[in-house]
Amino acid sequence: MNTSESDNQHVLPNPESHSHTSKCRKFTFHSLSLLVLLTSIYWGFTRTNYYTVHHLKYSLTSPSIIHAIESFFLPSKPVSVPSNHCVLWMAPFLSGGGYSSEGWSYILALHGHRKMQSLRLAIDHHGDLESLAFWEGLPVHMKNLARELYQARCRMNETVVICHSEPGAWFPPLFETTPCPPSFYHNFKSVVGRTMFETDRVNDQHVQRCNTMNYVWVPTEFHMSTFVQSGVDPSKVVKIVQPVDVKFFDPVRYKPFRLASSSRAKLVLGSRVKKSFVFLSIFKWEYRKGWDVLLKSYLKEFSKDDGVALYLLTNPYHTDQNFGNKILDFVDSSGMVKPVSGWAPVYVIDSHIPLSDLPRVYKAADAFVLPSRGEGWGRPMVEAMSMALPVIATNWSGPTEYLTDDNSYPLPVDRLSEVTEGPFKGHLWAEPSENKLQVLMRQVMNNLTEATAIGRKAREDMIARFSPEIVADIVADNILNILRQ
Repeated sequence: MNTSESDNQHVLPNPESHSHTSKCRKFTFHSLSLLVLLTSIYWGFTRTNYYTVHHLKYSLTSPSIIHAIESFFLPSKPVSVPSNHCVLWMAPFLSGGGYSSEGWSYILALHGHRKMQSLRLAIDHHGDLESLAFWEGLPVHMKNLARELYQARCRMNETVVICHSEPGAWFPPLFETTPCPPSFYHNFKSVVGRTMFETDRVNDQHVQRCNTMNYVWVPTEFHMSTFVQSGVDPSKVVKIVQPVDVKFFDPVRYKPFRLASSSRAKLVLGSRVKKSFVFLSIFKWEYRKGWDVLLKSYLKEFSKDDGVALYLLTNPYHTDQNFGNKILDFVDSSGMVKPVSGWAPVYVIDSHIPLSDLPRVYKAADAFVLPSRGEGWGRPMVEAMSMALPVIATNWSGPTEYLTDDNSYPLPVDRLSEVTEGPFKGHLWAEPSENKLQVLMRQVMNNLTEATAIGRKAREDMIARFSPEIVADIVADNILNILRQ
């Protein structure tokens, strides 16, 4: 896939330079989940065999097979493409990760927006690996929109391409993925990189890739500063905040998810209590997310007698899924003394929660907490705030764009520490205050009237500053300005 002229369903040659339509890669969202599922059943595959399914999906993309599938599911469509401008948004729409959810938030906001009426919108999967479970858990209206936008076609010289991923996935990609842009940069009207980092800087290689773009969209003032200080051309860096779907994440629409009785919630420490104040945290299992800070502060501050519970909705990140043993090992090695009445309970939810059920999980909580060492944006925080939950989160990096003393409980930072391993080795990130986290968790629990008012203010701020209509206006204005140049 790392070729300079990668085939792409959405991009057609410029009419002035080619006399006929090039061969295009075909892929149909409508048939993907059904076809993969039926074929996997036929061959005896299981859904847990992810790499088999992934390989199978690509083995089924030959033109002859896909043409047959399309003729079965879809009416035939003419190949001609109207000659007007197009926005091709390439992101990990099928992965379920952070860039995936952000990409979807933009597409849902832009589709049908009044300022986008003169433009065609197309999408393509790019970046992270696909997840069949994520696709099958999407609401029906999102699946239908994906099918529609995936089939849209654009001419290169009329297209603004948005490469929504970490810079290592940009053309030429450093790992196997659909290149973005799907051809040489100069073939397109403009190419925009949408990205972010969780530390105090951008590495040199990614700075070079950012400077190859016509523009680089970042979500916060924090990133405006760190990108420019790292060497990205200031004229290319534009702040585009991230939307949150305040209609979807609206607490009045949902009944709570039954956390306590759910078989998905595994009690890994402590014992059950009849009625509890629920702290919720959602994150992928990695050191950056501060799960160690959260566990230490929670277990030091509370015991079984306090009537609290901590629920961790998590998934693996370059690690195995044995989170219960990881937590027990951490507690054993921490030197913490078990309270006389017993540990305050800790639950882990490590199975996939469909997006359609996620608001009910937030609804089941009394407060959200995430003492992360660094965030690009912090999507679970803004979702929780949109659900009117009081949020305790580290007041550093991306979340500084929306955390205030009036709408949340900003967690102070003790110091910055050096990243010791991984791609960000040598960078700095935050060490959130464990002692202050204890104080804030106790404060939220003991002052429900205050916490409710702060949660209400949080939702008001999400509606006023980050609702899809407002952010779509910002994005559309930037795209239209690019097209006028």
